[in-house]
Parts: sequence; structure tokens; C-alpha cells
Amino acid sequence: MGFPGGGHGMDGLAFVAGFIELIGGFLIAFGFLTRIAAFLASGEMAVAYFMFYVGVVPSLEEKFFPIMNGGELALVYCFVFFFIIFYGGGRWSIDALWGKDRHAQMATSSSPMEPTGI
Repeated sequence: MGFPGGGHGMDGLAFVAGFIELIGGFLIAFGFLTRIAAFLASGEMAVAYFMFYVGVVPSLEEKFFPIMNGGELALVYCFVFFFIIFYGGGRWSIDALWGKDRHAQMATSSSPMEPTGI
């Protein structure tokens, strides 16, 4: 019967891509380690574009234009994740809440330097 379907196993590029998409997607969605996850996801989409869309078409025109080789969605995801690398997770992300707590803790623990009388 072959459940679950596919029969690709747990090795190879498809497993690595699935791992990056699943774990990286959750990390980006919840805003935890957002920049690292977006970096990996952007790189994965770039690799997918060049391996599976540019590498398999015969003519130069099809290699150059994403609309002709079918890879426009992979490029859109690549650039969206690339934007998230520089923008970050946003103000409601776990990264922002964690940074706010760390900043508040550092502000309360540091006492102003008192001048010493000489």
C-alpha cells in the first residue's frame, strides 16, 4: 500500500528542503530566530530556482526569464525571505519580546556611575 506516499525516504535534497521549509516556516511565522531562518529559506529558494527551473530548460530565453521557465514563485519567495533577513521579525515577534526583556533587564541592572570625591 505504501503509506505514507512518495517513497523518497529520509535522505537527499528533498528531505533537507522539507526540513528547512517546515522548521524555518514555523520559526519565521512565530518570529523566533527570524533572520537565521529567513537566510536559510532564501538560500533554499535560490537553489531550487537554479536547480529545478533554470537547469532543466534548453533555450537561453527560457533560462533568463522566470515567467518562461515557471520559476517565478520560487524567485518571489527568495526575495521575500531576503527582505525578512534585513527587516527582522517585527515588533510582535518572539525576537522583539526577547530583546525588549533583555534591554529592560540591562537598563535596571546598570547603576549610574557616582562621582568619587578626591
